[in-house]
Amino acid sequence: MTRLVLVGPPGAGKGTQAAALSEQLRIPHISTGDLFRAHVGQETPLGQEAKRYLDSGELVPDSVTNEMVRERLAEPDAKAGFLLDGFPRNTKQAEVLGEMLAAADTKLDAVIQLDVAEDVVVGRLMSRGRSDDTEEVIRRRQQVYVSETAPLLEYYAEILVKVDGVGEVQEISDRVLEALRDRT
Repeated sequence: MTRLVLVGPPGAGKGTQAAALSEQLRIPHISTGDLFRAHVGQETPLGQEAKRYLDSGELVPDSVTNEMVRERLAEPDAKAGFLLDGFPRNTKQAEVLGEMLAAADTKLDAVIQLDVAEDVVVGRLMSRGRSDDTEEVIRRRQQVYVSETAPLLEYYAEILVKVDGVGEVQEISDRVLEALRDRT
């Protein structure tokens, strides 16, 4: 299983787990945040468009995000597999991802849900000490996740792998790998 999507609320540890799993599975970790930063830094047309939204604190539109992901999945290192982190973030993006993969005559192998209680992620994010990590802002991000991203859990129900996202990094990675092995 090498074509994976990682989902979970902000503070669930997706980035940390994606980096660890990418290394262990030898597949690229494709993060929308990294794609945004790369495109903005290289001042590509997509990056310039994304920057307008990022600078004003708005979400980058699906059309821009979808195109960045489409380009990244077409790169040679993603042919044998990938781990998506931060994409898809809603069911419309999931439909576009399905179309991208179908065009390449492939499909997702699994969607990994890092399951972490809201109070735990709020505590994790508050402990980072960032100025924008107030409890009110963090709880608002959790609400956005529930309304926009959580519907992906139902959309991907047939390939969803739910994993307890609380514990040490390696412990959680081991749970994910074990759950993936159990699916084969």
